Amino acid sequence: MGKLDGRVAIVTGGGTGIGRSIALCFAREGADMAVCGRTLASLEAVVQEIAKLGRNSVAIRVDVSVKDQVQHMVKQVIDTFGKIDILVNNAGIGHRGLIVDMSEEDWDAVMDVNCKGVFFCMQAVVEYMMEHKYGKIVNISSIGGMRPARQGLAAYCVSKAGVDQLTKAGALEFTRFGINVNAIAPGNTETSFYRKGRTQAQIDQWLSAAKAAPIGRGADPQEVASVALFLASDDSSFICGETIVVDGGRNAKMA
Repeated sequence: MGKLDGRVAIVTGGGTGIGRSIALCFAREGADMAVCGRTLASLEAVVQEIAKLGRNSVAIRVDVSVKDQVQHMVKQVIDTFGKIDILVNNAGIGHRGLIVDMSEEDWDAVMDVNCKGVFFCMQAVVEYMMEHKYGKIVNISSIGGMRPARQGLAAYCVSKAGVDQLTKAGALEFTRFGINVNAIAPGNTETSFYRKGRTQAQIDQWLSAAKAAPIGRGADPQEVASVALFLASDDSSFICGETIVVDGGRNAKMA
């Protein structure tokens, strides 16, 4: 028996990194999966991995910053599986730049995906969850939403702070309908995301920050996925509106 037997889950940003690990983790625990994101090839690769685990899944190309695409994604999941039990809002982007140098377009791009995308996805799935009096929403935030670790991450950090507040607001609105809304704030996690667009010096800085955590390393994506599984399962039935930090103690050390 798996912790998610009979459940249907959506994972955005599910083709790589943390999202991929969450999708595979949920499938191993019995869930049927909608693996969603902007790059169809990587989504289909995850779908093939899920098939080997004996679960059903579908790859859906979606830009979560576009409301019509999000609504189409949700409709496709309902048409395929008949319901939605779990939503993991993992899709996210980053832009490194000082506030004084950042363009409006770059600022808006980060906010649209990281914050407005979470809003769109929550809004689109919750009516189905309310109807069935059950749902689990897990938003992937960041320790950057609690405090900026360094210069040049203003847009990203503000967007993730917004995710934390959407999590609390969602809990206030939806808990009475049997829907738990929580978030995870990872610290440095060993995925391709931290290398994208960075110079070697910036990568070395990232690795140094990861090693500075009391545990002395960055997280494996599966370690974040395990927390997502807890929040998506009935083990977390009395937890709502919380952001669980998964950072090897780094945030405690920064305090």
